[in-house]
Amino acid sequence: MSSESTDKDETESRESPSGPLAPLPAPSPSGPLAPLPAPSGEAAALVAIQSAIADRPGVLSAARGLSHFGEHSLGWLALAGAGALAAQCRGDRLARRRYIEAGAGAFTAHAASVVVKRIVRRKRPNHPAIAVGVSTPSKLSFPSSHATSTTAAAVLLGRAAGLPPAVLPALLVSPMLVSRLVLGVHYPSDVAAGAIVGALTAGAVVAADARILKEQ
Repeated sequence: MSSESTDKDETESRESPSGPLAPLPAPSPSGPLAPLPAPSGEAAALVAIQSAIADRPGVLSAARGLSHFGEHSLGWLALAGAGALAAQCRGDRLARRRYIEAGAGAFTAHAASVVVKRIVRRKRPNHPAIAVGVSTPSKLSFPSSHATSTTAAAVLLGRAAGLPPAVLPALLVSPMLVSRLVLGVHYPSDVAAGAIVGALTAGAVVAADARILKEQ
């Protein structure tokens, strides 16, 4: 066979509908799959938090319990209602009003967080290295509604109960914030922003109550 015939055969074997000398398909890769990209930024911080404490006995179950209690601020509304009823039974009108304000403040804080979520539209953590430990009613992440309503409720329920201002927030807010990270449903900035929104909401409720008392 002549060299001219050989060259022609090789050229024809490489022709395709897209034109002569089209590149041949690449062979299928062999060997193990490429490793997943390492988490960075807040995702890396979330992985580190989960690695440090999520496997400790009772942590996940406690985090899930807090999640269910704080869903839609319903747990805080129940506590505020119980407090208002108890105050009514003992004839304490001031405490009754403040428990009602605590429930209203927690619900308002939750509603405010939902509005901000729909504006910001940040997605929840989704890196494969992040373990998600609970279901969520939406895919939006910023700010954390649990952190928002819990902070407002802690400030206002403590006020209604006559406790020093920092006592109930110190007992309730940090565990709720950490639980959202352990469960992998929020970034650290989500819960920090939620706590700020909740504190501002509680402050607005206290200021409004002071104006009402002043006008009476």
